[in-house]
Amino acid sequence: MNTPTVIVCDGDETGQELLEESLRVVASGALGVPVDLEHFDLSLGARRATDNGVVREAAGAMRETGLGLKAATITPPERGGVGSPNRLLREGIGGSVIVRTGRRIPGVAPTVTGINAPIVVVRMAVGDAYGAAEGRDGEPGDDGEVAWRTERIERSVCRRVAEYCFIAAAESDGVVFGGPKWTVSPTYEGMLKEEMDAAAERHPDVRYRPVLIDATYALLMTENHERPLVIPSLNRDGDCLSDLVIAMFGSIAGAESVLLSLDGELRPIVAMAEAPHGTAPSLQGKNVANPMAMLLALAAVLDQAGALSGGEAYVTAGHRLRRATLAGAAEGVRTFDLGGEATTSDVVDDVIARLST
Repeated sequence: MNTPTVIVCDGDETGQELLEESLRVVASGALGVPVDLEHFDLSLGARRATDNGVVREAAGAMRETGLGLKAATITPPERGGVGSPNRLLREGIGGSVIVRTGRRIPGVAPTVTGINAPIVVVRMAVGDAYGAAEGRDGEPGDDGEVAWRTERIERSVCRRVAEYCFIAAAESDGVVFGGPKWTVSPTYEGMLKEEMDAAAERHPDVRYRPVLIDATYALLMTENHERPLVIPSLNRDGDCLSDLVIAMFGSIAGAESVLLSLDGELRPIVAMAEAPHGTAPSLQGKNVANPMAMLLALAAVLDQAGALSGGEAYVTAGHRLRRATLAGAAEGVRTFDLGGEATTSDVVDDVIARLST
C-alpha cells in the first residue's frame, strides 16, 4: 500500500500556528502510520504575489492525491482583491458538499440545553451567494443607488447534498431535519426541497422532517434532540448554520469541516479538511488557541486516506486521534475557551502522549 500524500495548505496568523502544532502529531510518529506532506503557501501574501495561482496549484495537487488539510486564511475585505481561497479550492477539486459536525465535547457543558446527539450540517460547497455576479447601479451614495446580485444553484449539487444527508442519517440512525425557505422561494430554494423529497422516497426507512430554515434555527435552540440530526442546506444558509451548531456544543474551535468531491455514485474521491474557525489575530503568538478543530480535521483526513486506499490502519489511526483529542478534553486538558488553563502546545503534547501509550 502506497503512503498517502496530504496536500497541506498553509494559512495566516493563528490559523497557521494551529496547523503547525497539529502536524507535530504526524512528525512524532505516534499515529503509527506513514504520511507524506506536501505544502502550498496559501497565506495572503503568497496569494497576492501569485494572483491566486498558488491556490489553483494546491487544488490540482489535491485532485491527484485525494487528500487536503487547510489552515485558516485571511479574506481581505477590499473589492476586486484576491478574496477567499475557499471558493477557488472548492471549484478546483470539484467539491459539491461541505460536512460540519457539531458534537459533545467531553467535560464541557453545551451552551444550549437538550443537545446530546451530534448535529451534522451538509452544505452546498458551490453556488448560491458565493461567487455570484454582483454590482451596483446609480450614483454612489445617492438614495437611488441599487446593489444587486445574481445567484445560481445547480440541480446536481442539490441532489448530492440531499442524497448525502440521507446516507449519513441512515448510518447514524439519525433524522434528516431542516431545509431551505422553499415557501418564499419555490423556484430557487424549492429546487433543494424537491431533491430532499426525492431522496426521502429513495430512503423510506430514514426519518425525514423538513423544516423551513428560520424554524430550523428556532427548533435547534428550543427542542431536545436525542437522535443525531443531519441538516441539508444552501451554501449561505449552511455557512451561518454550521457556525451556530458548533457553538451550541461549547466552542466553535471544537469541530472540523470537510469539503468533499463525490463521484457519480456519491463516493468521496477528494476530501479537504480544515478548522472552520478564523485566523484569530488577537491570539497570534500567545500559544493559547484551541487546536482541537485542527486535530479533528487531521483525523478526518486519515479516515479518508483509509477509505481511498482500503488501508484499515489509516482509519484506525483517525479513530485513535479523535479519541485521544476528546479524552484529553474530558480529563481537563483544555484551553481557556473551554474553561481550562492548558496552552496550545500542552494540548498537542497530551494527544501525542495518549497516542504513544
